[in-house]
Formats: sequence, structure tokens, C-alpha cells
Amino acid sequence: MIQKHIELIALFLGIQENAVKNTGELLEDGATIPFIARYRKERTGSLDEVQISDIQKHMKKLAELESRKETILASIEEQGKLTSELKSRILLTYDANELEDIYLPYKRKKKTKADVARENGLEPLAKMIMSQRGQDIIQVAARYLNKNIITQQEAIQGAKDIIAEWVSEDQDIREKIRQNFRKFAKIQSKVAPKKKADAEKYMDYFEFEESLSRCPSHRYLAMLRGANEDMLKVTLSIDDERALQMIDRKYIRSNGQEADLIADAISDSYKRLIFPSIETQILNEFKEKADDEAIRVFGENLRQLLLAAPLGQKPVLAIDPGFRTGCKVVSLDSNGDFLEYTTIFPHPPQYQSTEAKEIIKSLVYRHRIKAIAIGNGTASRETQSMVEEIKFDDKVDIYMVNESGASIYSASDIAREEFPDKDVTVRGAVSIGRRLMDPLAELVKIDAKSIGVGQYQHDVNQGKLKENLDMTVTSCVNKVGVNINTASRHILTYIAGLGPSLAKNIVEYRRANGDFTSIKQLNKVPRLGDRAFEQAAGFLRIKNGTHPLDNTGVHPESYHIVELMAKQSGMSVAEFITHTDARKNIKLEEYMNDKIGIPTLNDIMKELDKPGHDPRGEAHSFSFAENIKSIGDVYEGLVLPGIVSNLTNFGAFVDIGVKQDGLLHISQITDKFIQNPAEILSLGQQLTVKVIGVDVQRKRINLTLLF
Repeated sequence: MIQKHIELIALFLGIQENAVKNTGELLEDGATIPFIARYRKERTGSLDEVQISDIQKHMKKLAELESRKETILASIEEQGKLTSELKSRILLTYDANELEDIYLPYKRKKKTKADVARENGLEPLAKMIMSQRGQDIIQVAARYLNKNIITQQEAIQGAKDIIAEWVSEDQDIREKIRQNFRKFAKIQSKVAPKKKADAEKYMDYFEFEESLSRCPSHRYLAMLRGANEDMLKVTLSIDDERALQMIDRKYIRSNGQEADLIADAISDSYKRLIFPSIETQILNEFKEKADDEAIRVFGENLRQLLLAAPLGQKPVLAIDPGFRTGCKVVSLDSNGDFLEYTTIFPHPPQYQSTEAKEIIKSLVYRHRIKAIAIGNGTASRETQSMVEEIKFDDKVDIYMVNESGASIYSASDIAREEFPDKDVTVRGAVSIGRRLMDPLAELVKIDAKSIGVGQYQHDVNQGKLKENLDMTVTSCVNKVGVNINTASRHILTYIAGLGPSLAKNIVEYRRANGDFTSIKQLNKVPRLGDRAFEQAAGFLRIKNGTHPLDNTGVHPESYHIVELMAKQSGMSVAEFITHTDARKNIKLEEYMNDKIGIPTLNDIMKELDKPGHDPRGEAHSFSFAENIKSIGDVYEGLVLPGIVSNLTNFGAFVDIGVKQDGLLHISQITDKFIQNPAEILSLGQQLTVKVIGVDVQRKRINLTLLF
């Protein structure tokens, strides 16, 4: 890494330079973020995944900036205008806006008014005006008449066009105007008159104004979405008079004719060149910030959904509910493998409720079903009520499962590969059941944008969104760990150091050679080299393998430490893992070396305390209010059970068992000040809420939280 980059990143992130340097070297050497965060704490100073990711992002930005500098230097040098002073200014700047301001006078662009004036020989006249020596400019302008410039006024106008461009390219002026926008700009939105009838969902922004610096990301993105749909016109405004006075003070040093001409040029420069350019720049700058915040919220919601508690390996009956087309029912064994499929018609127009109950009861008995998963879409409440009326011989838990994205999965190549002889309705029901059994393993098969836990995901930078969501999925998969003998290639793809090709090779090797009995067998998988093994091994698990540490998060590179601890305690490794007192007597300092310190040794001991532990907890069933099934059943003052379905910066959306989720605004969550709902609430959290407002026409339900 370049030393200057290390210093800048350390200063911006508040991280020690040595930690930034070591982390950067690991990243440049091909190490993955999960591996670095988990197994290289001594080198990074125990930085977490977020900090390492931030370092990586800043490294990328700085690399892009250096590349842009090279392009700019080459362009200016090609024009024969690159001086040593200019080169030094370019090389020393690390502000992207400043860099573009420096380049602006040399940037190839369409022919401007100033270019035309220069071609007509008017630049000397512009310089005379700017010198402000008290000359009679009308008389002087007569010297510059030619076949293209017929009158003195045309000559003077051309000179003013040149002055306007000089002012617009003034780096100092541009930065001051930018700062003015950042501190004092107001963002305004107005409805497009011809679209008013179709823009009802943007009603709040028909006549709206707010300080830009205080405009939250969700509101900013909502206005921009309206503008992109031609429903709204969004603009920025600042105190133009104040900005003009600031520019005047820099350039006007006299009174009279020349001062008036310069003032005219400044006004033209500001309105025609500076303001539109800076307005676009600031809109994009705040759009990037809004994108980053929306992506952060989406990523955190996705993380919570992926880390939702699994039911585990139990036989499940999955129901994809529906009215006219019936409810699709599939039986899955404890491994999630398909057993049987049927369709029942308990709801209108068929009303075959009795037959449906008998079929479900028979399937539960035949396949020894322990849980029923019901998709939370159309007819879900009616289906839940019907199932709850069935008297089973043994206890069967009933779960409502978020089915967002199930239809995307059912039509995907992955689904066709898994179930080539089943139609989309069967695949969708299977996905619902598997989501209950192991949300993480099933949801990794779906494009994260389709899971339905974000806002404005189609409005933000798609490259950044994909990068963030992929990183979130990778983080979650590696946090939980994967059983290499049961994992699909889809989830193995996200294990650190693997990817689609190696994941496929692992599954094919397993199919050809049987279950892995040792992590070291990974070395026999085609194309899986030492680097991939180093990155992946610590996140893979083997139950009942030849080495007991293969079912823990202890990295194989550290097995010798545990083996030494066990030997010095007079035990086998298996005995040492189960012997809590023996581990308590271990003095970790005695096992330190130049590569492994206390952070790693502490992690090893934590893994030995809970070998094979799943950090996601246990799944719990949930029931909505019995008689509330549509927004028409909801009224003010009604108290209901609900479950958090989505989190935003302005509030939480709560599923109360009707088609429309209710909004629990941030002001209705607690009496204390919080910056965002995630400080108190989490996705999937069960709540008791009270209805404080219902707008049936706009399909809005407002809630307050009860404790």
C-alpha cells in the first residue's frame, strides 16, 4: 500500500496506521474479509468485518482516484500544457472535486461561447476589461471588429463570455459555492401539473421544501424517484445574492464601466455555468450518501433475516396458500428433501375445508411431520385458521413464513436444477418449507433484492447494492459455518475463498467419494489449492469426523495448539473439549508465539466451550389475532400482536396479519431519543401494537408500540 493512502485511511476511519497497513496487505494478498476478521486478529488489531470492509472500500476509492489522476495528467500533457507546478497540484490532491476543478480548464468539451469568442480574437479584450484600468471599453472594443464581430457590443459580449468561463473555472470560487450548497441549500419539490392526478403516492411532496443537510435519505430518495417518474420536479436553491456578492468581492476592484461589465459576466457565469454544474454535483453527492444509507439499512435487514433462527432438521409440511387455485402442499423430510405433493381447496370458491383438513392430517401422520410452514401471502390467515382447527395426534407447531422471493426462486435456474420435473408451484412450496428449516441455506439461492427487506433498492446504485448484499450474505454464511457434508453448492459458494467453481467441485467430489471424514480431504478436491484451503477451512464443519476439531471454528492451522494443550493435560483432544475444568486451568500466555496471540487463543477457547454451536438460536411459532384478516377489520384503538417485517430509518413495518403492513413510526417506538428503529427493534421480533390510524383508501395503517 502507498504510505499516503495508509495515512489518509487511518485518519478518516480513526484506525491505527499499522492496522490499516497490515489489513491492506492481507487484502492485496487475496485474503477474504471473513478470514481476516476471524483468523488474523493479531495483524489487524482485532478489527471487525465492518472496519475491514471500510478499509477495502477506501483502498478502492483511492486506487480509482490515482487512476483518474493518470488519465488527467496524460490528457494535459498531450495538450502540451502540463507544467511541473500543475503536475504537483494534481498529484498532491486527494479530493475528487478539487481534482476535477483543477482539470476543468483543460477538459475537452463541446465548443462554448467562450471558445467562439477566442476564435474571434476577443481574449485580449477580456483581459483588458479584467485589468480594470479605467479605459473606455466601447472605444477599445472597436479595435476587435472583423467579419464575424460587426459591432462593439458583440465584441464586448464575446469578452464577457470569456470572463464568465474564467470565473466558472475558478477552483476557489467553485469550492466556496459547493460549501454554500452543503450548508445552506434547500431541496424543493413540486408536482408536475400534468401528472398531478397520477402522482397521489407523492402527495407529501407536491409543495415541499426542506434544508438539504437535514433531509433524511429515505425522503431524498422518494423525491428523486418521483422526479425520475416525471411526477415531481426537484431542485436546489441557495441565497443567490450572497453567492454573487462573494464572487464580486474577489473579482471587482473598481467602479464604473469595467466593473459593471465584470458584474454582468459574473452573473451570467453563476446562472449559466456555476450554479447548474454545482447543483448537479451536490445532488449526486447527496444521492450517493442517501444510497449508502439505504444500502446500509437494507444490508442490516438482510443480515437479520439470514440469521433468523432455524427450525432445524425436522420433517415439515409446507403450504403455499391460495384461494381459487388452491393451497399447494408439500411434505419434506428432516433433510429438506421432497417427499410428496398435493393441492387442497379449503377456501372459496371450492369450500372443501373438511377434505383439506383430512388430507393435511393424513400427511402429518404418514410423514411424521413436526411443524407446518405457511407462506404469509394471499389466503395465509384463512389457511392458518383452518390448520389450527385440526386436532393432531401429536403436537405440531404452526409457523408463518415470509414468502418474499419464493416465486423468484421457483422460476430460477437453481430451482429447475433441483426439481427439473416439478412445476413452479411445487418449487415455491418447497422453498417455504426449507426457509423454516434453515432460512440461511434457502435464502442464499435468491437474489437478495427480491427478499423484500429494503426500500428504494431499485433507486440506489446497483453496483454498490450488489456488492454490499453479497458481502452481507458472505458474512452471515461464514458466521454460522457450513456442514460440508450436507451443504448445497449454493451456500458453499459464499464460504470464504471458494466461489461457484470450487463449490461445485466440492459437491461433485462428495457425490463421487462419499461424505468427507476430515477437513484435510479438501486438499483432494480438484483445483482447491492451499490458498483456498486456508481461507475456507475454518468455516466448514464435519460432524462425527476423524478429528473432533473439524466440527468447530478452530482453524486447522491452530489444531496443533489444542493438541498440545490436550497432551499437557493428559487427555485426548475429544476429552479436552468436554473437560471444562481442564480448559480453565490453561494459561494462554504459555501458548503464544510470533503469529498467534491472546485474541486468537481466546477465540479457540470459546469454540471449545460450544463446539458445533449454531449462533442463530431457536425458531418460535407465532399467531396473529384470529378475527383480523383484512384492513377492513382494523380500527383505531385495536391492540394486536405483530411481527417486524421491515426496518427503515423512519420506522418499522409490522405484519399484523392483513395484506398491508402497519407503520410503526420512529416517534411511536419509545419515549427516548433514538436515531433509528434498529437500536430497539429487530427483524422478525414479535410485538404488541396498538392501531392509532387507518386510511383504507391509501392502504395505510399507523401503529404505536405497547410494552
